[in-house]
Amino acid sequence: MAAAYAPKGSDNRSSASSQGQADGRREPVAKQSRVELLNTGNLREVIKRPWTRSEEHRAPSKAGRNLPAAIAVAVVLIVTLLVGLFLFPLVLALLAGTAAGIGVWEIARSLSYRGIGIPRIPAVIAALLMPLAAYQGGAQYLSFAVVLSVTLVVVWRAFGPKEGMVLSIMGSVFALVWASFLLSAALLLYHSEDGPLKILTVVLLAVSSDTFGYAVGVVWGKHPMAPRISPKKSWEGFAGSLGGAVIVGILCSVFLLGDTWWQGAILAMAIVAVSTLGDFSESMVKRELGIKDMGTLLPGHGGVMDRIDSILFAVITGYVLFELFAILA
Repeated sequence: MAAAYAPKGSDNRSSASSQGQADGRREPVAKQSRVELLNTGNLREVIKRPWTRSEEHRAPSKAGRNLPAAIAVAVVLIVTLLVGLFLFPLVLALLAGTAAGIGVWEIARSLSYRGIGIPRIPAVIAALLMPLAAYQGGAQYLSFAVVLSVTLVVVWRAFGPKEGMVLSIMGSVFALVWASFLLSAALLLYHSEDGPLKILTVVLLAVSSDTFGYAVGVVWGKHPMAPRISPKKSWEGFAGSLGGAVIVGILCSVFLLGDTWWQGAILAMAIVAVSTLGDFSESMVKRELGIKDMGTLLPGHGGVMDRIDSILFAVITGYVLFELFAILA
């Protein structure tokens, strides 16, 4: 029965296995080939096999995700985002603040593996307050929040041990800017004309870039973009991201925002570029720190920073481009 579902070349392995049993050995070749199949994650080969071989269909994809869990988490986050955008704006601010606070906590925990200690309590509090300040008072309040946040971290750290103080403060500022300040741009965008629709467009572009890149990369990805940084990112996947996001961008620009098609195309291409750079940036940080994921809070995604790394750069890019479009209009 097993031979009926064996891959090509199974007759030779069966012969080798029989010979091995005659010599007192127990099928080392067959076991090795099965392990290789599970580890390669070659989705196209797995799909071709009969569905009765269920353990082979659980082989991980080339992108290395738990896809059902990733989809479920994404749906919950998108629904929460929509509630904040169109029903209860405070939910949007709290969602951004929570994500920023958890993101800073994850960065602090990750940096600690290299002996860089960030004062987590003031850093997380500051990260929570930045998006709330942007929501309450726009760019002016956000500027005050940034100054107060850095001051709080420096003063808190000044009463700590002198050893590693400079690296601690620099790491704190890095975490706050990366996880909180960039995310706060979403609240600045919210206060602009058609702000909720603009945020939705930016998020849809970032998600479509990731989704189309994932789908195309899994099936056709062969040429890594930066194998030393992120070996699973391929040029084929990048082309899929670009093509899919441009279509989504044009549709959103014309039907959601009432703008021209070329604005949507430019916005899509820019967001795909910065989203990819955001992914690479986090990959470089993780490789430098020697970790696989920034956290484990979100099943199928890793940590919060693993989920929002591309969105952080997309939001600030969208904010700048929408401001430029308004000037040129």
